[in-house]
Amino acid sequence: MKSLLQTFAGQQQWLDPLLAYYGLVLMFILLLSLGLHLLLHHGLLRVIAARSGAQALWRQSHLLSRLAFTLQGVVLMWQANFWLEPDSETLHLLNLLTQLWVLGFGTASFFALLNTLEALLQQKGLGKQAPIRGLFQSLKLLTSVLVLILALSLLLGKSPLLLLSGLGAMTAILLLVFKDPILGFVAGIQLSANRMLALGDWLEMPKYGADGEVIEMSLTTVKVRNWDNTITSIPAYALISDSFKNWRGMSESGGRRIKRSVFIEASSVRFLTDEDINRLQRSTLLQPYLQKKLSEITAYNAQCDMSSVLNGRRLTNLGTLRAYLTEFLQQHPDIHKNMTRMVRQLPSGPTGIPLEIYAFCSNTAWLHYEAVQGDIFDHIFAVISEFDLRVYQQPSGYDLRQIKIG
Repeated sequence: MKSLLQTFAGQQQWLDPLLAYYGLVLMFILLLSLGLHLLLHHGLLRVIAARSGAQALWRQSHLLSRLAFTLQGVVLMWQANFWLEPDSETLHLLNLLTQLWVLGFGTASFFALLNTLEALLQQKGLGKQAPIRGLFQSLKLLTSVLVLILALSLLLGKSPLLLLSGLGAMTAILLLVFKDPILGFVAGIQLSANRMLALGDWLEMPKYGADGEVIEMSLTTVKVRNWDNTITSIPAYALISDSFKNWRGMSESGGRRIKRSVFIEASSVRFLTDEDINRLQRSTLLQPYLQKKLSEITAYNAQCDMSSVLNGRRLTNLGTLRAYLTEFLQQHPDIHKNMTRMVRQLPSGPTGIPLEIYAFCSNTAWLHYEAVQGDIFDHIFAVISEFDLRVYQQPSGYDLRQIKIG
């Protein structure tokens, strides 16, 4: 019994200095870490923030603060390995905690760096040429999986390669869980490589009710702000599997197509009389056309018996209107001079004879385009009576009442 007490007393004399040493070391490490935290976050970072301004990209993404936390973890791990014994349980626990700390804040720093690069590319305009957000989100997803594997290997004390080899059996489950991100990642690469879509493009996809400007391209979805200010979200892979219309080519070409018809009542089409010709020759736009056509017709009719209206050639009011509108488009300042301009007659039907205006407005902005198109057709409706033509219009209730009253 006496020998046991002596042995216990000897152990007590040995344990007390050791516990005191560990206590002092841990307190020193804690105080040094706290001092480093104050120096970095309340000293250095505040000075840098005051000089860079509140709009700095790194401030908005918290890049430097997360890097500072990562550096604190590295310094803490170095201190623990310097002051503590290599085989102590305290060192093992501190190493595990600091490694997880560095791994977590290192990942957060990498994500903040990607966010900063994305914002910078968007400011430079390069983000509109490629789905930068989708590519960066793919990197974040891959990094998160790797960090999770590393964290589990640290907690379980196993090699990361062992955990990676075990993922082979879970491939089917992972593909099912991450189906949309994987399909979105592949779609983002194809959209970027083939330049099929970019931020700011006018996208039209009736299947999903999308008709507006692309405002966001993420890993799994493409967001479109429709012209009625609603937002439509389209799966990224749907842009590869389904068809859609991108109006970027129209914007880059510098011309927006005008393709609209005026329906002429067939019974109003007739030959022009000499009086009609004399009146129309006062038009500056028609003078060259009438002089040329009249000389051709006069030479041709000199060899014909003009006693019948069926013989020879004559000008019609519809043909003269086409010539007038063609010259009108040629002279119009808002019609693109290097693109197709024509006035053509389409097959007649129950609503009359379609006279189609086919041209390109030199300004692709929607408001200006609609204004130019409206001005052209306002002019057509106003001058059509000068050619003694009538626009086809179905009888309205007012017309029927007038017939009854008559």
